[in-house]
Amino acid sequence: MSHAFAVTDATFGPEVLQSDLPVLVDFWAEWCGPCRAIAPIVDEIARDHAGVLKVAKMDVDAHNQVAGVYGVHSIPTLILFAGGKEVERIVGGQPKDRVMARIKPHLAPTPAAAD
Repeated sequence: MSHAFAVTDATFGPEVLQSDLPVLVDFWAEWCGPCRAIAPIVDEIARDHAGVLKVAKMDVDAHNQVAGVYGVHSIPTLILFAGGKEVERIVGGQPKDRVMARIKPHLAPTPAAAD
């Protein structure tokens, strides 16, 4: 089972920008109620799309340099990176179907979907 993994300012480049797979990054903080509410959705997306999508979580209180570079001013913010570039941004708590509608066009089809 795949889950979202923690990323830091130091690991963001290799884990996200240099990834061969698209990476959905959840910018969050422990004190943020909407962040806690969306966390199970983020973990579910990580499990459901293992192998075609990596899902990372970045605590903006502990690691705020990357959040500043990408202009993350509200949390939760989900940013999808593909080929080292930001391709989608979702601000605020959203239901899973809305999140997936925004990121699915950027994902390769899963082998089961190709049948």
